Amino acid sequence: MTQPAGPIPPLLLMGCGQMGSAMLAGWLADGLAPSVILDRHRADGPAPHRIVRQAADLPDDFTPALIVLATKPQKAAAVIPDIARFARRAPVLSVMAGKTVGGLAASLADAGAPGAVVIRAMPNTPAAIGQGMTVCYAPPAATEAERALCGRVLSAVGDTAWVEHEEQMDAVTAVSGSGPAYVFLLAELMEQAAVAQGLPPDLARRIARRTVSGAGALMEQSGVDAAELRRRVTSPGGTTQQALAVLMEPEAWPAAMDAAIRAATLRAHELAS
Repeated sequence: MTQPAGPIPPLLLMGCGQMGSAMLAGWLADGLAPSVILDRHRADGPAPHRIVRQAADLPDDFTPALIVLATKPQKAAAVIPDIARFARRAPVLSVMAGKTVGGLAASLADAGAPGAVVIRAMPNTPAAIGQGMTVCYAPPAATEAERALCGRVLSAVGDTAWVEHEEQMDAVTAVSGSGPAYVFLLAELMEQAAVAQGLPPDLARRIARRTVSGAGALMEQSGVDAAELRRRVTSPGGTTQQALAVLMEPEAWPAAMDAAIRAATLRAHELAS
């Protein structure tokens, strides 16, 4: 699929919370054309982009190339009427967890935008530094040009991939969408354990963070399977093997991670309703 070159075209960004702000930071760094951002918590923003705090202030003459829905899933019903007039002529890219393409399209039709094209994506917060991972789903009604436009916008904040079956998006949400929190928790717990073993707090934090980020960079750049990288660090009878014997007990990390991903996947499914 060929993605449009050049600057990112004008967007209507609905919601500028954690995920919206992360994507916006990446877009601004990649040359976002003048756009409109609707967020009731922001009073100002980067010029020449226009910030509005309520839907009534959305300019009627604004013609976005793409509408990005980045509000909380629970607020979907409230924002759909606000974007219906724009969705008649521009595709909608939803990054809301759980909300299905069919459900959003039906709500847009009820709000006066029948036939609106909705494409679904799940990015993650490393998008703020151009290191995001976004997985997308487009229905058969989406054109190649609409898919390419979404790909162009999302590739500005990191790597992108597409799935052919929408039901896979709930697992994507559980793994990559929520995944940064799991990694941050790992760093947090490593830091706490280091302090408990007598290291100064500042040093414990530095070691934990650098170890997590460095290991991630090594895994990304080497292309070696994660299990193999783990084995390379684990000398027989050494300290790493002793630690992993605890972490890899069936009721420890393997069970906890599986349960966590299942719980997040189920919650993403529940958010569709």
